[in-house]
Amino acid sequence: MLIKKSVILALALLSSACGYHLRGALQLPSGIKDVYLQGGSAQLQQHFDSAMKIASIGIASSPEKAGIIVRISGENDQRRALSLNSGGAANDFELEYGFNYELLDSNNKVLMPRQPVEIKREYYNDQLAVLAKGNEEALIRNEMYQQAVRSIMNGARFALETSSK
Repeated sequence: MLIKKSVILALALLSSACGYHLRGALQLPSGIKDVYLQGGSAQLQQHFDSAMKIASIGIASSPEKAGIIVRISGENDQRRALSLNSGGAANDFELEYGFNYELLDSNNKVLMPRQPVEIKREYYNDQLAVLAKGNEEALIRNEMYQQAVRSIMNGARFALETSSK
């Protein structure tokens, strides 16, 4: 019994030492007060807001009240057929989502110059389960928005850590 407890304790210590964290949890420097997202679609804003709430980071109501401003530009969201069946209906689709972002401080000083984010996913379109495939596409799109927010926050963490050194 003592050996089991020792092994569990050792694994817990090792996993915390290697930087392990729960999926979806964002880790940013403690100096961040409020973040403002400027631009971006309603879906991106919604995912960004929920990620900030989970990370206990405040969301500023205006750029003047923000410690960090994330400026989104050139957002695009596309869906295209990759292959067709013998009846002319699409078998495979590719979803593509991308934008550029830059990070500014409260004085509009650039913390990180414009960076691209590009996310692509493919999925099979089963003609016999059309309703289920619509739900699958919605789930894939949500995951793409979550990945985009993680990319922004990883960039913010890097920019803030390098600027504080």
